[in-house]
Amino acid sequence: MRLLVLGGTHFVGRAVVEEAVRRGDEVTIVNRGRSPLPPGTAGAGVETLVADRTDREALRAALDGREWDAVVDTWSGAPKVVAEACGLLDGRVGHYGYVSSRSVHSWPIPPGADESAQVVESDPDSEAADDYAEAKRGGELAVLRVFGERALLARAGLVIGPYENIGRLPWWLRRVERGGRVLAPGRPGRPLQYIDARDIAIWMLGAAQRGVGGAFNTVSHPGHATMGELLDEIIRVTGSDAELVWTPAEVIEEAGIAAWTELPVWLPEGGEEDGLHDGDVSAAHEAGLVCRPLRETVVDTWEWLKVEGDPALRADRPSVGLDPAKEAKVLDGLT
Repeated sequence: MRLLVLGGTHFVGRAVVEEAVRRGDEVTIVNRGRSPLPPGTAGAGVETLVADRTDREALRAALDGREWDAVVDTWSGAPKVVAEACGLLDGRVGHYGYVSSRSVHSWPIPPGADESAQVVESDPDSEAADDYAEAKRGGELAVLRVFGERALLARAGLVIGPYENIGRLPWWLRRVERGGRVLAPGRPGRPLQYIDARDIAIWMLGAAQRGVGGAFNTVSHPGHATMGELLDEIIRVTGSDAELVWTPAEVIEEAGIAAWTELPVWLPEGGEEDGLHDGDVSAAHEAGLVCRPLRETVVDTWEWLKVEGDPALRADRPSVGLDPAKEAKVLDGLT
């Protein structure tokens, strides 16, 4: 395909570009030119157009006179930016893939919810980006308004894997690498639902080539792995002497430790967050989504960290990770 990627140098965008190169697609990326091309694309003939997409006229100039078979857009900010890109690409792109989020659903997301669950109200022309759910839903509406059935809305859940600039899996890898007693949250059998960014990329590009449109919960089946399997695999991969100390959820709550941010990936069971690890993903899997084994994700993320070092984390997302002193205090109380 002739593929346009808006962004293309970080996390999911980088995974899309590298997968497109592997497939033999003709790839053009548009970004501000502040980040180098990913190492995996060096010498692969990827074309770079330099423009700040928040500047409509600059984006117009960069895209002028060009056509592509498909575009992939990972934007998470103001919906108006997506709307303007869609307007400029109307009639010049056959398929528009937008990396959205299951967060577009109204909170709390019910366990077992599929794509038909209620979504938040939003405006495709909004210039606001402070509410993540509304921003992503606004982006969806902007794409649908122009591309209709030719729009693919990939509603990702928890995304991990190489190139992650949120910091969830990298934090666990670095924490376990340090060794010693590690506060392991909840119970080992807690089911997880997540996706490797590279699996989003593979699926979205295949869907674009087949002309698949619509909204899809793009994540693994619930229980694709468990919290215990994740941490055990991290110990194995890092070669650490870490000792996992499984700590009841109520102890974590009493200590004022926040799930998801201070203890990334993990959420307590039985609360309003249950739907985040228990979504109905049958539609995406019936449409060809395949999620790789946990071991591959952990191994490859660790290798990436060792080669490229810890990434600069996104400033627009909450910081993650547990303060060592706070962790030690809880662990001391368990002895």
